[in-house]
Amino acid sequence: MKLDKKNNIFDATNSDNGEMYFDGSYLLNNKTWHLEDSQWKCEQITKLLSTNSINPKTVCEVGCGAGEILCQLSITLKDAEFFGYEISPQAFELCKSKESKKIHFEFGSILEKNVNCDLLLCMDVFEHVQDYMGFISDIKSTAKYKVFHIPLDVSALSVISKRMINARKSMGHLHYFTAESAIATLEDCGYSIIDSFYTAGFLRPHRSQTLRSKIARFPRRLLYLISPGLMAKTLGGCSLIVLAK
Repeated sequence: MKLDKKNNIFDATNSDNGEMYFDGSYLLNNKTWHLEDSQWKCEQITKLLSTNSINPKTVCEVGCGAGEILCQLSITLKDAEFFGYEISPQAFELCKSKESKKIHFEFGSILEKNVNCDLLLCMDVFEHVQDYMGFISDIKSTAKYKVFHIPLDVSALSVISKRMINARKSMGHLHYFTAESAIATLEDCGYSIIDSFYTAGFLRPHRSQTLRSKIARFPRRLLYLISPGLMAKTLGGCSLIVLAK
């Protein structure tokens, strides 16, 4: 996948993976654009901000997708103004309809805009970007605080199964992380880590769970209660949320 080196924009004409965000195939594979995860992700963000006594007045989200995270967050952060940036025409069509006096959406790369906000959200985004370290470095100047949510695709189970390659095909993940490599990546890009914790999406009730996933949930839940880190490294199913400057 080629990127515009200046703005780190996907060049959809040079990559089958990049095309999925423009030609509708990503929406075909992910029909809700992960709308059902938004409230849960909002809860993780709120927990992180509350724990660290951060009350932003301007919140921006890069790769805002369907825009529902910002909509949910606006209920909690009542005095803040929200801005979402999205490069996919299909996702932008979904989020644009949710605009209000305090929630705004713009089509295009955040790096093409003159953005200076209190808090930047980067929720499950940079694993999709070919030059992910360049992208992470470039967005650093857009906000004082940044919240990253990073899927931890690397686990013992994922290595011996086809989970990572399936995520590459259906979700567009190009890079795979453990908690340690995710933190190291942010630090290598010049970030100072303030706080982080594991998030367990598998603990949420899913309407369309298969029998196999329901069975797998029990050992994951037990191991997660004992050690989230060990669970993430062995059975997988966790992400990491990070507050950084």
